[in-house]
Amino acid sequence: MASAAEQLAANMNIGSFSKATELHKRLLFTLGALIVYRIGTYIPIPGINSQAFLDFFGNPDQQRGILDMFNMFSGGAVERMAVFALNVMPYISASIIVQMMGAVYGPWEKLKKEGGEAGRKTLNQYTRYLTVVLAIAQSMGIAVGLNASQGMVDNPGIFFIATTVVTLTGGTMFLMWLGEQITARGVGNGISLLIFAGIVAVLPGTIGRLLGLAQEGQISAFALIFIVVLAVALVGFIVFMERAQRRLLIQYPKRQEGNRMAGGERSFLPLKVNTAGVIPPIFASSLLMLPATVAQMTANADLPSWMSWLPTAAAQLSHGQPLFLVLYGALIIFFCFFYTSITFNPEDTADNLRKYGGFLPGIRPGKRTAEYIDYVLTRLTTIGAIYITAVCLLPEFMIGQFPAVGYFGGTSILIVVSVTMDTVAQIQSHLLAHQYEGLIKKAKLRGRGQGGRGGGRGMPAPVRR
Repeated sequence: MASAAEQLAANMNIGSFSKATELHKRLLFTLGALIVYRIGTYIPIPGINSQAFLDFFGNPDQQRGILDMFNMFSGGAVERMAVFALNVMPYISASIIVQMMGAVYGPWEKLKKEGGEAGRKTLNQYTRYLTVVLAIAQSMGIAVGLNASQGMVDNPGIFFIATTVVTLTGGTMFLMWLGEQITARGVGNGISLLIFAGIVAVLPGTIGRLLGLAQEGQISAFALIFIVVLAVALVGFIVFMERAQRRLLIQYPKRQEGNRMAGGERSFLPLKVNTAGVIPPIFASSLLMLPATVAQMTANADLPSWMSWLPTAAAQLSHGQPLFLVLYGALIIFFCFFYTSITFNPEDTADNLRKYGGFLPGIRPGKRTAEYIDYVLTRLTTIGAIYITAVCLLPEFMIGQFPAVGYFGGTSILIVVSVTMDTVAQIQSHLLAHQYEGLIKKAKLRGRGQGGRGGGRGMPAPVRR
């Protein structure tokens, strides 16, 4: 028999959506924030030669390394060298570093486990501080590289470097604030939605280039159909795997409360197949594209003898090369296990179950429960790592065959599908909460009406004298 929540979810329709005025406000706020973000991706930083930078990105023979991935995540802001060129990548890096430090650094681990809401706010503040540091470092590298490039800057010098650092760092901090506002006052996770908007904005251009290649005869109609079918199948496969989970049965013992027995409920501990999310491919891509980026920045410089290997390594680590594919898959698998071990601690889960009296049937609470959860999680992570590796490597073969299409790999598809599913789930939860509120109001009004007529069914109304 379906639960009350499932029955309400089944009855949700356009009529219930039209009555959810609070949800309308949240959706409008989210849409307005994303429009502001997209406007910022078209405002260039002061002193940059926008046309020269566009020509650099428009050259299909130019190796751009990690800049391609950053450009895709920022919705084309990098190729226009806009104020939002760094996007929220420094914030994401800072968040991951703080999470890792929270698992290995004693004081931060204590804040994470025992600090409660105050500890969470303190760690969030540390994340913001680290975001500023990373944004300044990255913007300094970009400013120095642009200042040394011929024709990229109108008036190179220390003033251009200072203004670029301030502008790019300020743009990142504004986006971090905007993402937090979307999370609090809008729908969905704000930071994820900003990356989602950037990827979706690049998607029409990628499709247009693909159709242009088909019209020019560079790819056949069969290849075009195969790419479309593969993309649709990939999206369906991602949806299936992202929803897949292993549910461990949890039993709570019965207890005496006065003259009656209470407890004895059953619940489930859901373990996702893909616990690490999209972090492993992002980290793997960043590490592998770093040599190509450094090689591009030092293309016109005289390299010392100990760096003579850099151009060769950059060529071998380009899209579609066997070495790139092997290392990419190996790094994804490594980061899947590494990030899962940081974000999910079986011992903490087993301790929490024991505190609240829960246990897994047939398994002794405490250490044995932690070992069993770790056993199940390791096998789930293995399946998840194989799944993410397959999803990310299939588009890489396409990029290697058709480099003019641009960078739109498995990481992009993973982010788009995951954020879409999460946003839709939050919209449904808002609608469900609105229906619950409506039922509670109706119940209160019905109770007042019955009380006014005599306090209950079958009771005569009081006679006034």
